[in-house]
Amino acid sequence: MNKLLLILGAMILSKAGLAQNQDSVTRKVVAYAANKFPETRTFNFEFSGSGPYNFTSTLRGEALPAGRVTNWTQARASANINFIKSKHWILGTTFTYRLTSLTAALNEPVSGLTSSVNENFQYHNSALNLAYVSKLFDKTTIYSSSVSIDGSEKQFERVRGQFAATMLLKADARTKMGIGFVVNIDPSAQLPVLPVFTYEHRFDNGLVADITLPRNIFIRKRVFQNGRITLGTELDRTSFYLYNRDNSGRTFEFNQVDLNNGLIYEYRLWDYFILTMKGGLKTSLSPRIFDRNQSYNDPIFQAKADPSLYFNVGLSFNPFGKKRR
Repeated sequence: MNKLLLILGAMILSKAGLAQNQDSVTRKVVAYAANKFPETRTFNFEFSGSGPYNFTSTLRGEALPAGRVTNWTQARASANINFIKSKHWILGTTFTYRLTSLTAALNEPVSGLTSSVNENFQYHNSALNLAYVSKLFDKTTIYSSSVSIDGSEKQFERVRGQFAATMLLKADARTKMGIGFVVNIDPSAQLPVLPVFTYEHRFDNGLVADITLPRNIFIRKRVFQNGRITLGTELDRTSFYLYNRDNSGRTFEFNQVDLNNGLIYEYRLWDYFILTMKGGLKTSLSPRIFDRNQSYNDPIFQAKADPSLYFNVGLSFNPFGKKRR
């Protein structure tokens, strides 16, 4: 999903902007994405966690004892570097690192014994991204593709691919709207083809509706001189690789999609640094473990988790963040 965020920056293009040279158009694409999504900024660091929650699970179709996650934290770091921003092309690379810490307990209903899990999981992803700004049916359209390789602290694991396209349908001072699609070349993807819809509307009272489906539904408003507050819902994803879980020697992948509901507050520091704080209620939609060489839809482990409180604190560097005077 992160590779898609860059092309969603096409929504910044207005009719006035298209009358300028193409270099300014590609620059606006990058700047708009960086304003909307922290993970597309030059550097981004985050730390998040959630409160304890209960869960039920199955292993190869057999029910396991009920469990409880007592601690879940994650540290993330990402970098986005663009090598080329020409009239039509944007070429860049993305690096992502995540450290997930998990403490959980399984309760045996018969014996009354408790087995505990306390582990750290590392994950990294490196991608080469290419975007092309053009016109289709006299509408500004951005095509994007990426090739990435990911893995753990032990080794590289999987090469993934993605192709996406977004067409700008409307752009004026108040409303911007676009549609598109994403094609995932990845057996761990939930959906091989995903439709995309983006919509932004500025109301007279200063509120901004900011919708990027399927990623987020937000209502934003600027507060104080350098702040912005957001209310809404966004999707997040956690994945990492597991080793030595049985006697087969196979590598497994853990994948979890979270629905985060709550508040986001952003504050601009020293012109180019953005402090972000999030909090609310998290719901894990589909925690599962599957063979790395098999499909996401054929898991060996599945879980259902209760909602829990969550928090997130981040600091990012945005070269386009300086307020215009």
